[in-house]
Amino acid sequence: MKIGIMGAMREEIEPILELVTEIDTEIDYANNKYYKAKYNDYELIIAYSKIGKVNSALTAATMIEKFNIDLLLFSGVAGAINENLKIGDLIIATKLCQHDLDITAFGHPYGYVPESKVFVETDEKLNNIAKKVAKKLNIKLLDGIIATGDQFIADNEKKEWIRKTFNADALEMEGASVGFVCDALNVPFFILRAISDSADMDAGFDFDKFLEGSAKNSAKFLIEMLEELE
Repeated sequence: MKIGIMGAMREEIEPILELVTEIDTEIDYANNKYYKAKYNDYELIIAYSKIGKVNSALTAATMIEKFNIDLLLFSGVAGAINENLKIGDLIIATKLCQHDLDITAFGHPYGYVPESKVFVETDEKLNNIAKKVAKKLNIKLLDGIIATGDQFIADNEKKEWIRKTFNADALEMEGASVGFVCDALNVPFFILRAISDSADMDAGFDFDKFLEGSAKNSAKFLIEMLEELE
C-alpha cells in the first residue's frame, strides 16, 4: 500500500520524516518537494503543500496522479470556533466545507457550486482507526465539521457567521481542498487538526512553540495509525 502524508507547513512534516525508518528519495516536482519513504511494509509519500487551498489541492492531486497513493493522511493546526474546543485539543474532520466560496448571488447556498456539493466527507474507516489510536494512547480526540478558506479569520463576528452557516467546529486553510480532490479521484482521506487558537486563548501564547510540540504529537499519532492499518 502506498500512503500519502501531508501537512501545510514544513514544521508539520519534519517530525514525521524523523520517525520513518528509511527515506529513499527526495523529488522536486511542481515547485515542491516530495519524500519517498518506508514504514513497515508501507511506501510513503510525504510533503508539505504550503499554506492555502490552491497549494494543498495541487499537492494532493500530485500525490494521487503522479505518485499513485492509495490513501491520504493530513495533519496540521486549526482555530476553534466551537467554544468547547480548547488549545491543544485534537479534532478529526467528519466533513469539510469551503467557507469562502460564495456564489449566493445566483441563488446557491454558501460553499456550493453547480455539479458539486457544500460538504465533502472523510473516510469513516480511517476515522475509526484514529479513534482506536486515541483510546490506545489515552488522548482526547473530538470530531466535527471543519471549514476551510483562503483567509486567516481573526474577526469574531466572521467566525460566528461561519459557525452558524456551516455548523462548523474549527477553521483552517487546506482541508476542504484536499478533501474535494480526494473525493473526486476516489482516494480515502483523513484530516487531523490540533487546535492552536480559541476564544479564551492566553495573550502570551507562543504559536511557534505550540507548532513544534503539536507537530511531534501529530506525527506520533499518524505513525500509530499506520500500525493499525490492515
